[in-house]
Amino acid sequence: MPELDAIDRAIIDTLQGDFPLSERPYAEVAQRLGVVEADLLARLKRMLDDKVLTRFGPMFQIERMGGAFVLAALAVPEERYETVAAQVNALPQVAHNYRREHLLNMWFVLATEKPEGIAEAIAQIEADTGLPVHAFPKEKEYFVQMQLETRV
Repeated sequence: MPELDAIDRAIIDTLQGDFPLSERPYAEVAQRLGVVEADLLARLKRMLDDKVLTRFGPMFQIERMGGAFVLAALAVPEERYETVAAQVNALPQVAHNYRREHLLNMWFVLATEKPEGIAEAIAQIEADTGLPVHAFPKEKEYFVQMQLETRV
């Protein structure tokens, strides 16, 4: 993993949960950190490119916006795993996809603009793969604000 300097660590620590909602949020954060906006943006890009950060972006409550999401799983024969993963990941509704050591060895999140989009995405995956999708809709929501400090 690439080395992080003190500014990289400060960027990661600062951008967890307290992102400003303003016309120029990166300029505000850069000022707080004592760097220029262009440097902040370049560092974020580098950390994403180097896979220090796997994702940087907002978390939306999709149901409040009229959409839906569901956790889903497939039991994929090992010899077809890579092919099925490519088929599943090709759908824009697939937000995350993880391999697990379990009978249901492929788990993914479906997110759609409208609730009926979930059934459509499931039907598409089943048609593409020939495998049944096991959907696990959310029963209760919990909010856990996890913030990780970077340490040397």
